[in-house]
Amino acid sequence: MLASIEQWREAALPIGILALAVVVVAVAHYVVFVILGRVSKKSSSIPEGAIRKHFSRATRWIAMVIVIRFMLPWFDIAEGPADFAGHIISLVLIGCVFWLLIKGAYFLEECVVSRFDLSAKDNLQARKIYTQLRVAKRIFVVVVVILAAGTMLMTFPKVRQVGTTILASAGIIGIVVGMAAQRTIGTFIAGLQIAFTQPIRVDDVVIVENEWGRIEEITLTYVVVKIWDLRRLIVPITYFIERPFQNWTRKTADILGTVLIYVDYTVPFDAIREQLQKILNESELWDKKVCVLQVTNATERTVELRALVSAADASTAWSLRCEVRERLIEFIRNKYPQALPKFRAELGEPKKQRGR
Repeated sequence: MLASIEQWREAALPIGILALAVVVVAVAHYVVFVILGRVSKKSSSIPEGAIRKHFSRATRWIAMVIVIRFMLPWFDIAEGPADFAGHIISLVLIGCVFWLLIKGAYFLEECVVSRFDLSAKDNLQARKIYTQLRVAKRIFVVVVVILAAGTMLMTFPKVRQVGTTILASAGIIGIVVGMAAQRTIGTFIAGLQIAFTQPIRVDDVVIVENEWGRIEEITLTYVVVKIWDLRRLIVPITYFIERPFQNWTRKTADILGTVLIYVDYTVPFDAIREQLQKILNESELWDKKVCVLQVTNATERTVELRALVSAADASTAWSLRCEVRERLIEFIRNKYPQALPKFRAELGEPKKQRGR
């Protein structure tokens, strides 16, 4: 009886110490992040709550695993189970460390992106930085995951032996893999080109496959284009390297829009020009840069008038064109109905039939 009580005491002591250590570490972890949260509030470069959001869980797991690892020798465990438990703890610790590295990449992205406003009209610099960070972050995460998997596998002795054999024939395997993965490698390189040369950026307005839309997402293998009617066009990332496309916001977002009106030859051009200027002055969509009315064509029936107007971006330009077209037609219809397109025909007197 006394022996069993003594055994329970011997087992309870390390468990109690481990529980106490876990509580101490948890309290210390909480205090540290409270302090870091207050410090981050005073910093303009760190978003509020970003440190806790990205680092709290990973660091808590790392601290707990380290405590358990150091407390493991205190437990009276046989050599075999102890080695197995130590190996499992090492794998968890490796995973947590690489998890912390990935969260660090997300934290860096949030800190940088928070300094730029993507919703602003002139957001060229913001979209440039955002696109580079998104692609670079994905590349970093892929590399970290591969390194984490490799590090975990190398903790197994048999895998290390296999790795030595593989390294001896790495040249042949490299050639075979390179030939088999040409498209994959090409796609990966295209992703890097997109990130750093930036023919497209997130939120760019593009014409792809005769579809008007905005770049919604850029990954390492494909690009998502949000079309004007809310459909999504999924395009391989190599498309933007190998094929031509239109980018309406490559340098600036402002754009010119055209409105074509067909009228009769009797239309007063000066009155139409004055009305166009009045329409634009009253519109909140016009950026007050370009207002031109020109006669661009004349056929046997009508005259073609082209109104050239400017707006801050493509969406605004579309709405402005619709507004100008509607109000110009209404103006001509109400003030100069005789100037609407008409078909002319000249009727002569019918010839009298000669009597037989």
